[in-house]
Amino acid sequence: MRKLFLCFLTLPLLTTAQSDENLVQYVRPIIGTQRMGHVYPGATAPFGAVQLSPDTDTIPYEMNGKYNPDVYKYCAGYQYDDKTIVGFSHTHFSGTGHSDLGDFLIMPTTGELRLNPGVANQPRSGYRSAFSHATETAEAGYYKVKLEDYNIQAELTATTRLGFHQYTFPASDNAHIILDLMHGIYNYDDKNVWTYVRVVNDSLVTGYRETNGWARTRRVYFAMAFSKPFYQYGARKYDRRQAYRGFWGHFDQNHNFPEQAGRQIRMHFDFKTTEGEKIKIKFALSPVSIEGALQNCTTEAPGWDFNGIKEKVQQAWNTELTKVRIDAGKEEKENFYTSMYHAFINPTVYMDADGMYRGIDQQDHKANGWVNYTTFSLWDTHRALHPLFSILQPARNEDMVASMLAHFQQSPEHMLPIWSHYGNENWCMSGYHAVSVLADAIVKGNTPFDANKALDACIATSNRRSFEGLGAYIDKGYIPAEQDGVSVSSTLEYAYDDWCIAQAAKKLGRTDVYDTYSKRAQNYKNVWDPSVGYMRPRLADGSFRKDFDVLSTNGQGFIEGNAWNYSLYVPHDPAELIKLYGGNKRFVQHLDSLFTMELPDKFFAETEDITRDGIIGNYVHGNEPSHHVAYLYNWTDKPWKTQERVRMILKKQYKPAPDGLGGNDDCGQMSAWYIFTALGFYPVAPGSEDYSLGSPAVNTAVIRLANGKTFTIVAENQSDKNVYVKKVTLNGQPVTNHLITHTQIMAGGKLVFTMSATH
Repeated sequence: MRKLFLCFLTLPLLTTAQSDENLVQYVRPIIGTQRMGHVYPGATAPFGAVQLSPDTDTIPYEMNGKYNPDVYKYCAGYQYDDKTIVGFSHTHFSGTGHSDLGDFLIMPTTGELRLNPGVANQPRSGYRSAFSHATETAEAGYYKVKLEDYNIQAELTATTRLGFHQYTFPASDNAHIILDLMHGIYNYDDKNVWTYVRVVNDSLVTGYRETNGWARTRRVYFAMAFSKPFYQYGARKYDRRQAYRGFWGHFDQNHNFPEQAGRQIRMHFDFKTTEGEKIKIKFALSPVSIEGALQNCTTEAPGWDFNGIKEKVQQAWNTELTKVRIDAGKEEKENFYTSMYHAFINPTVYMDADGMYRGIDQQDHKANGWVNYTTFSLWDTHRALHPLFSILQPARNEDMVASMLAHFQQSPEHMLPIWSHYGNENWCMSGYHAVSVLADAIVKGNTPFDANKALDACIATSNRRSFEGLGAYIDKGYIPAEQDGVSVSSTLEYAYDDWCIAQAAKKLGRTDVYDTYSKRAQNYKNVWDPSVGYMRPRLADGSFRKDFDVLSTNGQGFIEGNAWNYSLYVPHDPAELIKLYGGNKRFVQHLDSLFTMELPDKFFAETEDITRDGIIGNYVHGNEPSHHVAYLYNWTDKPWKTQERVRMILKKQYKPAPDGLGGNDDCGQMSAWYIFTALGFYPVAPGSEDYSLGSPAVNTAVIRLANGKTFTIVAENQSDKNVYVKKVTLNGQPVTNHLITHTQIMAGGKLVFTMSATH
């Protein structure tokens, strides 16, 4: 038996000073669920392994052997415009542009037993139910909705590793709890590799499921406990006929049979209920074992007090949200605290309460003295989310770095994570941006880990020649267009990552590494074509590719972007980039044109991540490579344009409504941009101590730092009209270079902006 220790949901109590205002009231989990955003509205604890949420359809990943584009709308399982709910599953991604998960769907029903979810245009063809937003409540850590076809009220809450369901039934002799083990997000016929279920007794069910999806070898264990014994149960398999099936035919496996195994299984558990009777379910997950799931259940929710768990998880959320207290209007508070909520969902805890987790080597490991995390969407989150954690969640960020280093040690490829979840590397997107996170931690001094070993891991990752053109990049200083369809953007991203390695090496006094990677960081210049004034695909012979469209996102050498935007992706060297453009005047003109030109629909029609909602002119805020761009005016003679642009972006791209995000939240990156920008500063180049100043959209903000100090931001005369900054002082001293540093923030103090309607 493994020893237990309370790891994560020992929920902190609020002090009187912290509890003056319940900030959970400003969180709107449904923001971003329509069109773009793909966030789920259900229940989760901060950074929780369980994200218990409604799924509103069962769209398959493919139809007739081809990708089904409609599946993209269901990256998080929930679509605001849908009229039915198929059930409540326990794992989801928040705002990603690709998907997986949707594990262990539960649906309560009454009447005739149906084990197929049916289709949306015929709700009664299956177990799904109609619902209305009028009876739907979504809060941080809590979700409630009425399932209209069954007159059942569903309520959800969660601890770190456990989903807690409470269903209020009508009187019925035919009440059912359906456990759909076939359900998944981005599902297809062969995604389920194997499922095992054991009915231990009349109120406990255990098992596991292994899937082959975005994470190609992903096994999740579960323990499902009922507050009321079921009087009968059953199962149905939907496996394709196998050549060999053994001798299980001795039994009736469909009715009250305690063991199930196969690829496609649905189960039902039957009850007789009285009017208003509540049936509760505790559903615990583990990445390691059934034993781990059982221990997570008893550790995090030993009793059946649904409201008590709800209050504790909401208290935990309020504790996280009170790390920044702002004075602002109601809409700004809703945007701000919803953004903080989204920012504190991912990465997710990936270990049992006793520290055990399944590594990328598919072996079991124990995290001793640290918390192992997964869900690293690093192409997105290195930009602002991890820098935000360095201020608001430094201890967690240190554990995330430790998790990345454990990934490196276990990796067969000897690389840091690119995009990883559930003990798998997905290899999604470009760059090797874990080095940005590690370098940022080293430069800012957040290094309880061995910083030199971390730098060695960065170097090894940057020299993996077989990874997406890296060999050619090392040899030529760029990736030839013949070799890689995203050759230009990958070259630019590698150059930035190499600069990050150089900064870490400088901090650690490793001059040889600093010199090598400072030179590699200049490789962005090798894909700059001065004849057209843009970054451009370059062929192996050194010439630039002739066929080239600066506005198209399709086949032009860039990942999820066009040349107009990506040519500005040199976050580590804006001064030199301005020189490439021909100086200050021409650079400002180019930036201006980005925000003011009209981009015809055809230039983003082939990019499913982007809609018109996420675009301002040709500036694509709905995709991350542009997130630093508005701050580049600070390196010109017109910094007031940064102030003007960021306030305009805040208003146009964020609002407290179901279509409130202009693009995928991407595991918190869109929200982290909002938080930084609303506070008045932004990390243009993580790996540096510097934050670029903008125009705060709050009247005041008090950041409660982990070291016990506070950093206060005051925006005097701030309003929707007064967006220009006339003066900035830090602790009474003038700030004239449009920068503050991480050290200055962590020392505590007071940053004062004097705002005006004119620049």
